[in-house]
Amino acid sequence: MEKFRVYRIYKDDTGITGRIEQTTLDELSPGDVVIRAEYSSVNYKDALAATGAGKIISNFPLIGGIDVSGEVVNSEVPQFKPGDKVLVTGYDLGVSHDGGYAEFVRVPAEWVVTIPSTLTTREVMIIGTAGFTAALCVHRMEQNDQYPEMGKILVTGATGGVGNMAIDMLSSNGYDVTALTGKLEQSDYLRQLGAKEILDRNTLELSDRPLEKALWAGAVDNLGGEILSWITRTVKPWGNITSVGLAGGAKLETTVMPFILRGVSLLGITSSGCPTELRHRVWQRIGTDLRPRHFEKMAVREIGLEGLDETFRAMLDGKTTGRTIVRL
Repeated sequence: MEKFRVYRIYKDDTGITGRIEQTTLDELSPGDVVIRAEYSSVNYKDALAATGAGKIISNFPLIGGIDVSGEVVNSEVPQFKPGDKVLVTGYDLGVSHDGGYAEFVRVPAEWVVTIPSTLTTREVMIIGTAGFTAALCVHRMEQNDQYPEMGKILVTGATGGVGNMAIDMLSSNGYDVTALTGKLEQSDYLRQLGAKEILDRNTLELSDRPLEKALWAGAVDNLGGEILSWITRTVKPWGNITSVGLAGGAKLETTVMPFILRGVSLLGITSSGCPTELRHRVWQRIGTDLRPRHFEKMAVREIGLEGLDETFRAMLDGKTTGRTIVRL
């Protein structure tokens, strides 16, 4: 096979940087399935990895990108054959195994998911790790007896990728969604995705009481820190909180009171460590009842490998909205 383009990340004495270069299939991490990549996407984790803002990558140099979709061109296992449309999200892709920012990707067969017939390779990368994570949140909450009739669901970090997808999926399934954001100029956009109410993050009054007025039937939290602490104190009895991210801080300061007096559940969500069987089940839901209804309204920016560096900087500065996908 001739050489093809990749975005490879290096670490040296000056720090961590990425660059576009040429490589061959023989130089990729090992695997059973070779995919001709059509799309990847840009997640907060990708920005942390490629800039060194977070300790994500465990061995250098490495091709970045924790998501990819495309067509199988070679398979050493019977469950996949050339021509199959597939995706990979999570596992060690773009962390310790060469990732999706490449024209060809080689991965272990157990990482590969057949794309539901209701979705395209482009759509599954608009969804990507962000949408899969949002779907995991809804799935885990409902497994723990969350129902629309219980009341409002709060989504924090609402203008980000996970927030966008969570608003869409929840509202499309009958939930009353309140979007918490510091970007009030995006209020109309969030309402188009299905949010019924917009809450200004900058107006929150955060006390240190162990319990506050119960406001939310549940929450999808992308922020962590003091916002997640506040959520634990304001969720109604038997509500579920899914903890997804730490854009607002990694610490959690709370008490046992919400859990032992209100029966609140705090559910941890990790897309990269999701068991294979659960991963396939959730992707099937994404292709059916959790399929995003507002693709045409979502803020989707499409770039090539050349646009990655600029996008990483903007994402870390909090200047991006919605999803950015990479056309390969």
